[in-house]
Amino acid sequence: MQKKQEDLRTKKRSDIRLMLGGWYYTWCRYLAWHTTKRQFASEHGQKNYPYVCFQHKSLLKRNLTKEEEVYQENKIVNLRLAVEKLDGIIVYPQETLSYWKTIGKPTASKGYREGMMLKEGTIVYGIGGGLCQLSNLLFWITIHTPLEVVERHRHGYDVFPDANRTQPFGSGATCFYPYGDLMIVNPTQQPFQLRLHVGKTHLHGEWRMLHPLQVRYDIAERNHEMRREWWGGYSRHNQLYRLTLSQEGTLLEEQLVAENHAMMMYQPLLDASVKDGQSC
Repeated sequence: MQKKQEDLRTKKRSDIRLMLGGWYYTWCRYLAWHTTKRQFASEHGQKNYPYVCFQHKSLLKRNLTKEEEVYQENKIVNLRLAVEKLDGIIVYPQETLSYWKTIGKPTASKGYREGMMLKEGTIVYGIGGGLCQLSNLLFWITIHTPLEVVERHRHGYDVFPDANRTQPFGSGATCFYPYGDLMIVNPTQQPFQLRLHVGKTHLHGEWRMLHPLQVRYDIAERNHEMRREWWGGYSRHNQLYRLTLSQEGTLLEEQLVAENHAMMMYQPLLDASVKDGQSC
């Protein structure tokens, strides 16, 4: 693999440039939503489709400080509001599911609260914070299906060491309204139904379908590397491939579904007793 020699350092921009850039890209996204030829998924079904294609769950609370406990509770409130918009949505053949077009703008008037966010490598607090946990889960369950991710934004920082990590580095998707979207297309001949649930301890998600598949999917991490950058600090890189397997386990096809490049917010080779956490 030939690594991209991109500069991963945070680029400092003036407040006015950030404001104008945010305004510009926001209206570009609104215009794209209304002028695209894509057919966006909008129908919901409350009756479960009979077959589960893939399911996963992620822990809602981590062992953070008492001061951060309120923001974890707020995150759960935010997740419940967003899940109400997405749960049960049906993506028919050739339709596209847009994460933000479906959820809408998270605002205080809709009940969203301040939660933790990651901005330029530091923790900040903002309305709707914590919704990246939902986009992370949605991306992970989607790449275990025949659905195709056509827009995904990678995390620019690797926040926690690998102790207790159950998924490969870079297996999530960050989100920022409205132009940092997660969009998923259904290229198959049957509809898929998304089911989501905020439980007592975990966020649950699954893709369901009308007819069983004759194949199954697995994710393989390749070309993983941690390296020291010339300007100081460490970066992390990898690729994730979706493997299409027969029911007997024979490899039928492989497809690159994510390539990740991120700055590490911790020193490599930390003691394994260090606990990991849930990043936004």
